[in-house]
Amino acid sequence: MSLQDKIRTEVLKLEGPIVVFGAGGFIGANLVRAILEHRQDVYAVTSKPFIPWRLDDIAPAHILHCNIIKRHQLENLFHDHRFKTIFDLAAYGAYSKQSDVQLTYETNFIGLLNLLEVASQFSIRAFVHAGSSSEYGLNAAAPKEDAPLSPNSHYAVTKASAAQMIKYYGTVKEMPVVNLRYYSIYGAYEEPDRLIPRLIEMGMRKTYPPLVQPDISRDFVYIDDAVLATLLSANSMEQVAGQSLNIASGSKTTIRDIAATVQEIFGIASNPEWGDFPNRKWDLSEWYGDATLARQQIGWSNETTLKDGLLKTLEWQKSYSKPLYEKKLAQDKIRHKLTAVIACYKDAQAIPFMHERLTKTFRKIGVDYEIIFVNDCSPDNTDEVLQKIVNEDDHVIAIEHSRNFGSQAAFLSGMEISTGDGVILLDGDLQDPPELIEEFYKKYLEGYDVVYGRRVAREGNQTLVTFYKLFYRLFRSVSYVPIPLDAGDFSLMDRKVVDELVKLPETDQFMRGLRAWVGFKQTGVDYVRPERMFGVTTNNMRKNLAWARKAIFSFSFVPLELMTYLGWSLTIFSFIAIIAQIVMYFVMPGNPHGVTTIIVLILFFGGLQMLGISVLGEYQAKILEETKRRPKFIRRNVYRKNY
Repeated sequence: MSLQDKIRTEVLKLEGPIVVFGAGGFIGANLVRAILEHRQDVYAVTSKPFIPWRLDDIAPAHILHCNIIKRHQLENLFHDHRFKTIFDLAAYGAYSKQSDVQLTYETNFIGLLNLLEVASQFSIRAFVHAGSSSEYGLNAAAPKEDAPLSPNSHYAVTKASAAQMIKYYGTVKEMPVVNLRYYSIYGAYEEPDRLIPRLIEMGMRKTYPPLVQPDISRDFVYIDDAVLATLLSANSMEQVAGQSLNIASGSKTTIRDIAATVQEIFGIASNPEWGDFPNRKWDLSEWYGDATLARQQIGWSNETTLKDGLLKTLEWQKSYSKPLYEKKLAQDKIRHKLTAVIACYKDAQAIPFMHERLTKTFRKIGVDYEIIFVNDCSPDNTDEVLQKIVNEDDHVIAIEHSRNFGSQAAFLSGMEISTGDGVILLDGDLQDPPELIEEFYKKYLEGYDVVYGRRVAREGNQTLVTFYKLFYRLFRSVSYVPIPLDAGDFSLMDRKVVDELVKLPETDQFMRGLRAWVGFKQTGVDYVRPERMFGVTTNNMRKNLAWARKAIFSFSFVPLELMTYLGWSLTIFSFIAIIAQIVMYFVMPGNPHGVTTIIVLILFFGGLQMLGISVLGEYQAKILEETKRRPKFIRRNVYRKNY
């Protein structure tokens, strides 16, 4: 039976629905494609809200988006689809360019824990986890599965930990789970900058790419053999639950060996130059596997020779080379994911325009993105408008609050569930022009952690504009943190800034003040703030004064200091007045004066006392509000496509 026939047989044995996590990766994409050739009840899950280049010709109905680090997303996914067979190929940190250590542990360990915990609540048939030969680390010379693990990188540590987790869930909790320790898998859809694709690409040009030292070894397994091993494991859970299996050819292949094979295939006249490419920390001269247990337990052994696998990869790469590199390079340009958080109140008419303009802006600057609309219990049909947009665009999330908590709470609500590397805050009335985000992003790429919009001019009522300008200058003069002039909430903040803001415990938040308080590297971008596109402002003089009070009493002790200075000044003045009165008594005896003065002084000091009490009352009210520890907001609903 041919390798493809064996794959077909095993695919048809799987119990569906089937899900492949990490389907945007190399092995995951090949597995999804192999299953889709023979059945349709399979779903490819990617962590990003766009279709990866490896899956761009697959029907969108088979593609779901879910971040396994977010457990609630997994729970929604499993409740909706009731998966029976699970392939977990989600991983981070295997490549040197994947250098975020925190994300390595979150994806490879916490993500797996979330998957296992959620899957344990359902009646699953099989759970196959993609491990790695990196688990053996320094002990990499044909180790058997029970050999000591000696990880030599953060990635290896997480994979070794994941293997122990699989063992626990498989043996103690009796779940049908298995860990496959893949060696060096190669073939169609591999990363273009990896060794095999580079060797083939340069081989077609009759030369070699930069190479490490010739005695560095690998154990190469062709992708179709790896796919078959994965399928066989899923259909052999009675034998393998809780175990780890080596998926290896058993052949030690040095870089010299593979270069010689490439030289033979392409007829390259010259010999390679060794050491042009520096050795990586985890490169070992003895790195190959022993797949005896896989042969015994699931009946698998490597069938494709290295030369045949290279020829098959060559044929694929010839037909796909140009699109491959164009698409990969295009996605490599997507350096960041940005989240826009829009506070909405009576903005139903403006929301579709906001969505359209934000989408155009994000696509223009070439970033991954999500858009979070927060409906702060708006009395219009905002909820209906948002549900329609969510159903049409999986980049959009809509939050509905149980009542009106105010724009600051709305921003915080969106920031709390945001997943972007940077978060942008905007008002829903389109007075914050989305197109300015392009300028924000340029400053962000220069290394600024906070980029805020600076209103150099405003359209509309110029009397109010004058009062706003005066307030910002007063606020800056009395605040104990340097507050940017004429800067509202409209800003782009780096993830680390957002995380600090979300962690702040205070209930009554003034975001633009807190944004300045947390510090980091900040700058402003000038713009002219337009009038509302629709409706009228929801602010009035009372609300504006409330904003001013909130700002000043949250970030200044000057009112208390003024009362202290005034109190001392009046006390000194009183002593002087007493002395003056005594002197006047002797200088002008029997001549009473000052009834009017007494009345004025009584009113003055009475008013001053009331003012002092009111200032103290403002601070006491803030203390009372903070001690209650009520939640800053309550979400009634969160709407997402496919969740």
